[in-house]
Amino acid sequence: MGDSPARFDKKGGRPPRGGRDADESPHDDVVVRIYRCATVVRGGRRFSFGSLVVAGDRNGSVGVGYGKSKDVPSSVDKGRREAIANMRSMKLVNGTIPHRVIGRFGASHVVMVPASPGTGVIAGASVRAVLELAGVTDLLTKSYGSNSPKNLVRATLEGLKQLVTREDVEELRGVKLAG
Repeated sequence: MGDSPARFDKKGGRPPRGGRDADESPHDDVVVRIYRCATVVRGGRRFSFGSLVVAGDRNGSVGVGYGKSKDVPSSVDKGRREAIANMRSMKLVNGTIPHRVIGRFGASHVVMVPASPGTGVIAGASVRAVLELAGVTDLLTKSYGSNSPKNLVRATLEGLKQLVTREDVEELRGVKLAG
């Protein structure tokens, strides 16, 4: 009734996310969703697969990719390569974000609020994948509108792109902020 031995490492724990050795790549990745598409042809249905993959270094850089192929492993690999190519660096402060931000993409809105240390990442699965791979350890989130994983992942990335630190604002305005 239990899981097969191949799904566990020698110590009994699950393998690291992404299912690969840490030596292979400096980036971790998570498959957020696999989509199956069918086209009807004369002989029946022909299936293809799309994979939504998030990759990050858990140190402030994260990217998303979408790969399509006739089989699942190659679509995941294409998505992983695209996610690594699309990686962007984010402004984080002590494991959280510097200020409240709202990310919007399509019909999805993701509100992200900084949290005190020890809170953890309070988020749904799609948003959590992006935040954890970006290196965020403490954050509160709430999503509104469409709950499509594609839109939620991209809305989270749009929100993270809006982040600016106190030093960035001081440099932009040419003044020293009080407080």
